[in-house]
Amino acid sequence: MKKLLAYINKEVLVKVISLKSISVFVKVFSGILTSKAIAVFIGAEGLALIGNLRNFTSAVQSISILGLYNGAVKYIAQFREDVLKLSRTLSTVFYLGFATTILMSFLCYFFAGSINDLIFPSYNDYAYVIKIFAIVLPFYALNMFSFSIMNGFAKYKNLIIINIIGQMLGLSVALVLIYQKKIDGALISVAIAEALILLITLVGIIHRRSLVGLIQVERISFKFVKKLSSHTIMAFFSAMILPFIFLAIRSYIIDHISYKDAGFWEAMTRISKYYLMFVTSIMGLYVLPRFSDIDTVKEFRKEVFRFYKALIPLFGLGLIAIYFLRSYIVLFIFSEEFKPVEDLFFWQLLGDFVKVLSTIIAYQFLAKKMFWHYIVTEAFLVIILYVTSIYFIKVFGVEGAVIGHLVSYLMYFGVILLIFGSSLFGVVNEKIE
Repeated sequence: MKKLLAYINKEVLVKVISLKSISVFVKVFSGILTSKAIAVFIGAEGLALIGNLRNFTSAVQSISILGLYNGAVKYIAQFREDVLKLSRTLSTVFYLGFATTILMSFLCYFFAGSINDLIFPSYNDYAYVIKIFAIVLPFYALNMFSFSIMNGFAKYKNLIIINIIGQMLGLSVALVLIYQKKIDGALISVAIAEALILLITLVGIIHRRSLVGLIQVERISFKFVKKLSSHTIMAFFSAMILPFIFLAIRSYIIDHISYKDAGFWEAMTRISKYYLMFVTSIMGLYVLPRFSDIDTVKEFRKEVFRFYKALIPLFGLGLIAIYFLRSYIVLFIFSEEFKPVEDLFFWQLLGDFVKVLSTIIAYQFLAKKMFWHYIVTEAFLVIILYVTSIYFIKVFGVEGAVIGHLVSYLMYFGVILLIFGSSLFGVVNEKIE
């Protein structure tokens, strides 16, 4: 046990106890307060509507920037001393992202009525929220572009501080809007939340305003687009597809059971997101960078099992504690109306446990740019997640959605083990491809 704690302190917690950890705490705190306000002033039906809008906006935001900005960080960092190459990088990413974002904005604005019918099946009064989202979408893209510049120039402290302030600003706006406008206010806050951070980001990047002159149309480089393609597609795929899958599952629950039950499932997924945020932040800080550094099967195997031994026992104990405290957690985050959510914990917690087991190994796809492995396994996951969820919802009602969550991640974990089976359990005598 002492060795376990020593490892965690040395390898993980030292990195997490920082501004990054404060940012995660603020994000969870903001999410809990917003959820409480929704539960008190709006209720389970409203939470289902908000979940659908959030999934839609998340998917459209991913499409609008094409995953370009995440991929650009590496090249901005690489070329920051080379003015010409930096100019080509910034120009290509900015103008391509700008063109796609404007296109998505026009589509959302002029087809707001149709989108409203898609994500709010029984409500016809929220097309104006889609139009608000369309208007602020370019500000989100500009914010992400600014983030990629600061990230590329290693301004990590600035990024985290901006995130913290942005979360607090978003929380304040959301609470005021929910209190004053109820469901309309909550939906508007979702539509404008990401764009609000731009006001703070501009302050953070103002000392880099000399870079504006480097952004020129004639320096757009399609060779650079080709370099970015693998980063772009990998980032774009999950970020775009998963929200649509969740939207489809929630809409199925709405159509075949009720809005209220869809709200209960949304409540469960929110609680799951809150505790998983801590685990994913640890994995992002340690697992991905570590996997990027190693190049032998022996080291890969050692790191996987080392991390399993350090994290999984604590994570498992945490999930057990959450299960036994579920009634208090539901009441604390939501309200008495959400008591049926307690019945969803068992399958959701099991599914999240398997999800973390598989995600640790799957980070290798990103670390070693195993493009097709990543795309095929992610496609398999989202298809299975949808199919199993719909099947089990038909059999067990809303509880079927969390059963589908567990079954899909068990199957995904099985595929991951098939791919990395020889690396994890076979004879060690080769380098990772």
